[in-house]
Parts: sequence; structure tokens; C-alpha cells
Amino acid sequence: MSWAQRLKRVFQPDLQCCEACGGQVRVIAGIEDPVVIGKILQHLEKTGPVLAGGVLLPEARGPPEGIPDLSR
Repeated sequence: MSWAQRLKRVFQPDLQCCEACGGQVRVIAGIEDPVVIGKILQHLEKTGPVLAGGVLLPEARGPPEGIPDLSR
């Protein structure tokens, strides 16, 4: 069983199929060096979370002024 098949079994996404074009996805590199992984994670924290397709999520903000907070 491949790593993609194991992840699909647990988390349900099909990692062998591209969400954008439907083509087959293949692994071209594996990063195992903890220093490199740490640098990548630090960079991602600086740029913010990314949605599928490479779209950055906007920063969280409060409700508009003048509108009551109904969450209480």
C-alpha cells in the first residue's frame, strides 16, 4: 500500500489525483531534513495558511463597527 493510499484511507482525500486538472499526481521529492522542514514551516507561518490551489487565506478580523456582537 502506498503512502497516498494510506492517507486516503485515513483522511479521505485522493492524493493521487490533482484537484485542479484531475491528472495523476506523483512525488518528485521527499524532505526529511529537520532543519529544512523547520525553515519551510517558519516560512508558512509568516505567509499564513494556504487553501488548496495556492490561495492565501486573509488575516482574521473582528466584526464591523456598529454591528452588535450576537455571539454572547
